[in-house]
Amino acid sequence: MAGPLNIGFDTLVQDATTFQQKLAAGTRTLHELGDTDFGVTPREEVWRDGKVVLYRFRGEQAPTAKVPLLICYALVNRPYMVDLQADRSMVRNLLALGQDVYIIDWGYPDRSDRFLTLEDYIERFLGGAVDHLCDSHGLDAVNLLGVCQGGTFSLCYAALHPDRVRNLVTMVTPVDFHTDDNMLSNWTREMDVDLFVDTLGNVPADMMNLCYLTLKPWRLFVQKYVGLVDILDDRKAVEDFLRMEKWIFDSPDQAGEAFRQFVKQFYQGNGFVNGGITIGDQEVHLGLVEMPVLNIYAEQDHLVPPSASRPMRGLVGTDDYSELSFRGGHIGIYVSGRAQKEVPAAINDWLTARSR
Repeated sequence: MAGPLNIGFDTLVQDATTFQQKLAAGTRTLHELGDTDFGVTPREEVWRDGKVVLYRFRGEQAPTAKVPLLICYALVNRPYMVDLQADRSMVRNLLALGQDVYIIDWGYPDRSDRFLTLEDYIERFLGGAVDHLCDSHGLDAVNLLGVCQGGTFSLCYAALHPDRVRNLVTMVTPVDFHTDDNMLSNWTREMDVDLFVDTLGNVPADMMNLCYLTLKPWRLFVQKYVGLVDILDDRKAVEDFLRMEKWIFDSPDQAGEAFRQFVKQFYQGNGFVNGGITIGDQEVHLGLVEMPVLNIYAEQDHLVPPSASRPMRGLVGTDDYSELSFRGGHIGIYVSGRAQKEVPAAINDWLTARSR
C-alpha cells in the first residue's frame, strides 16, 4: 500500500535497510582511514619573507617553458586547492604540459600581522616573489596566474609594474564588485568595517567560513552531509570528501588592516570600476594593464559571478584580451574532472602562443 507520496511500505523498508548498511559500512571505512593528506606534487622552498613562502613545484620532467608561471592565490583559503590530489591537480597538469610552476603560500597570520596592509601583500610579498623569479631566471618579467582575490592582487601588481608581468592569467577574479547577483558584495557594502576591525583585530577564519557557507545554506549545511551517506561504503569517495572538507575549514585568519582596506576599496568603493584604489601611495589604473590577459571565469560561480568578472574586458588597456568560460562553479574550476581536461591545457596553449 502506497502513502500520499506514492511510496510503498516495501520501498520504505528497503530504503531503511540500505541506510543501515551504509552506516555500518561507513563505520568500517572511517575506522580504516588515516589522516587525509593533500598536495601530491613535490615542491621546494625557494624564497621566504616572514610567514610568506614561495615554492617551486617539481614535475616528472624538466619544464620546457622558458618563463616561470607564478600562481597567486587568495588570502581566505589555503593554496593547495590547486594541487589537491593526484587526479585533481591543476599544478600537476600544468607541469606535465611543460610549465615551470611556482606558488605563493601566504601562511597563517597571527596577532603580529594585524597591521599588514595591501601594500605589504602586493608590493612586498607578491612583488618580492616576482623579483626573486626574475633574478633567478635572468628575466625582466614572469607569467602571473591570479586566482580569485589573488587575481585582484595580480591585476593591481600588473597595473603598477607592467614591465614585470609578461602575460597575465586571471581565474574567477572579481572586477566589478557591485553587480546585482553578487550576494557577498551586497552583504559587505553596508558593513561598518572600521568598527569590525577595530573590535576584532584580525578577522577570525571561522567567521569568514560561516559567511561563505550561509550563501548556500541548504547545499552546504545539509545536502552534502546527507549525500555523504550514499558514499560511506566507498573508501576513495570518502577520502575525497574529507580532503575537500579539510581544505574548506583549513582557513587562515585575515590580517585586520589588509581586510579593512580590501573591503573599503573593492567591495564598498568598487575601485576597479569607479577609481580610487591606492596601494601605498600609488593609484591603480587597469588601463595600464597592457600585457596579454586571459580571463577565466566559471558560469555557475556563486562567489564571483560571471557578471563580476567579464567587465575586465573594458577596463584593461591591452588589445590582446581573451576570455574562457567554464561550465562549473567556483571550486569546480580547480578540481572537477572537466576542469582537469580543459583549464590547464587552455592556459598552456594560450601562454605558448605568446612565448618569445
